[in-house]
Amino acid sequence: MDSKDALFLPFELNGLQLKNRIMSTSHAIAYQQEGKPQARYQAYHEEKAKGGLALTMFGGSSNIDLDSASVFGQLYLGNDDIIEHLQQFSDRIHAHQTALMCQITHLGRRSSDRGDWWLPTIGPSRSREPLHRAFCKEMDRYDIARVQQAYVDAALRCKAGGIDGIEIMAGSHLPGQFLSPLSNQRSDRYGGSLENRSRFLVETLTKIREAVGQGFNVGLRLPCAEEQGGIGFDDSTSVANHLAQTSLVDFLNVYFGRMDAEHNLADNHLPGMASKSAPFLERAGEFKRAVHVPVFHATRVSDIATARHAIRAGLVDMIAMTRAHIADPHLVNKIARGEEDRVRPCVGATLCSTDYRVCVHNAATGAEQHLSHTIDRSNGPFLKAVVIGAGPAGLEAARVLALRGHQVALYEAQSQLGGQVLLAAKAPWRKDMLGIVDWLTAEIQTLGVAINYNHYVSAEEINTLDPDLVIVACGGMPDTTGIENLDLCLSSWDVLSGELPAGEDIVVIDETGRHAGSSVADFLAAKGKNVELISNDGHFGRELTETDSIAQRRRFAQLGVKVDTDLELLAVQRTNAGLKLTLQNVLTSQQEIRDVHHAVIERGTEPMDEIFQELSGQSLNGGVTDFDSLVLGAQQPQKNESGYYLYRVGDAISSRGIHEAIKDSLRLCSAL
Repeated sequence: MDSKDALFLPFELNGLQLKNRIMSTSHAIAYQQEGKPQARYQAYHEEKAKGGLALTMFGGSSNIDLDSASVFGQLYLGNDDIIEHLQQFSDRIHAHQTALMCQITHLGRRSSDRGDWWLPTIGPSRSREPLHRAFCKEMDRYDIARVQQAYVDAALRCKAGGIDGIEIMAGSHLPGQFLSPLSNQRSDRYGGSLENRSRFLVETLTKIREAVGQGFNVGLRLPCAEEQGGIGFDDSTSVANHLAQTSLVDFLNVYFGRMDAEHNLADNHLPGMASKSAPFLERAGEFKRAVHVPVFHATRVSDIATARHAIRAGLVDMIAMTRAHIADPHLVNKIARGEEDRVRPCVGATLCSTDYRVCVHNAATGAEQHLSHTIDRSNGPFLKAVVIGAGPAGLEAARVLALRGHQVALYEAQSQLGGQVLLAAKAPWRKDMLGIVDWLTAEIQTLGVAINYNHYVSAEEINTLDPDLVIVACGGMPDTTGIENLDLCLSSWDVLSGELPAGEDIVVIDETGRHAGSSVADFLAAKGKNVELISNDGHFGRELTETDSIAQRRRFAQLGVKVDTDLELLAVQRTNAGLKLTLQNVLTSQQEIRDVHHAVIERGTEPMDEIFQELSGQSLNGGVTDFDSLVLGAQQPQKNESGYYLYRVGDAISSRGIHEAIKDSLRLCSAL
């Protein structure tokens, strides 16, 4: 480690010693059990502590009272049952010299009247949040006093739990709803002027500070500007400086924009690869120059160079790399060891923000109880392993097997590694997907895996190699079965590989709802084609993340892509002008005819498993994977016989996604 590296300068926060400038902000990882941070939740955060960061925040808006219902998998701090879990949690994190803080909140109108206890939502004024959709009741004086006391009680529970501080979520949550003229139309002492709109927040923080004392860290997550009619930059800095001067807060964690509608949330709080890196870092620096209190910031700070710049240039005091730690929780220790080039990158796929809460290419995240982020070397015997196919499943299998100490030979029929990820990266705004391939490729090269390009390996050749282990990761090919003349259409693979369809009027028929169909429609529209996307679902891109859906919908609107839904393809015929498509409405069975210049079909893939079928009868295990062992990351059953074991992973089994393919290989190979 470079002793002059700004990222490793210590920082003191109200008596709390932070060993470096890298942190992870609170987020709703949704690993809670019964509203408590139990084993899985703690293991997820502990991995980051093991990885060397200075501060990990948790909670992702932990609720403090009954009418702040869990709408995205939050914790509940509304009773004393939480304290024992917090004590256990803080002990685990502190054992690694890492600080731990909790974000607490009342969601106000952002909650749901159909969640948890089916209570009406509340807010400063009667209104409705577009995202979570409940109409809220205007708070009376009783509600205000009750909620403020709930904040105090939750803060005291956090202190009793041994954690190092709390963060109050403002923004589009209840305190921010009072601050914003968009949601506060009161005419009493809690509405109107900025002083009045700040009153609820100031009173709440005053009560918390009186209860917890000056030695306990209290912070605020605050928008440096909401814009679009919300609280502006000058008002935010005015509030911030008042809170600092009165010692009500020890730090501010700033972000930009609102989160009360899905496009605001996607653009401002969970920007994916369609967004530029660190889009609001300079605004955070502007805010820091205007206030007199430590400033933290997190929004798509994914790479180390940007994080280092943020600290070195004095833009912030602590830089949060939250999703970067989901991709690689050992990020900090790798920097310290001089291994920046071995940090697994966050590519902005935003799968971590879905209900699945996983990283697209780190399958150990969230599964720390069964899978390790650090692959241990095998105790032997060491195997001669052959991996067939170098998509994400094959690359991960080769990486893990090499880390285990086995001798690995990787065979790829193409001239490049990466498989379908290379096609995914051809979409106009998804080039960052290449980061997955680049990282895996660099890792297997560092580990000495023998890579054989342009090599279509046969079953006969496998037998001459005399392996102990064969992993079939050949992936799949576009599914063109089941409909006559489907070969007259192009596949999404054809188009993204460079084969543009003839004519101007192109129909893309998407039967998966994944990225491929939407991406090829986007790709063609960007080339100037007149494109219609037809989906057999009720809306297009059903399997896209919320952030990616917003990005794709915006591009379709900009490019003029038409979308039709609830239609399935029945037949294809050639005409003089192009193709005639027979479509049927899946709800009414009514049929219609479309005459188009060309059609592109996306139906997923069918496995390329011929070599697996040829080898399975000759293998020791018959090609069978034991699921009981697999899901626990345990060793597959072994026989005391000579020969080889055969397994298949990824799309060589069935058409799935990148995370599933990588998880197949990690679970299987980490125990071989």
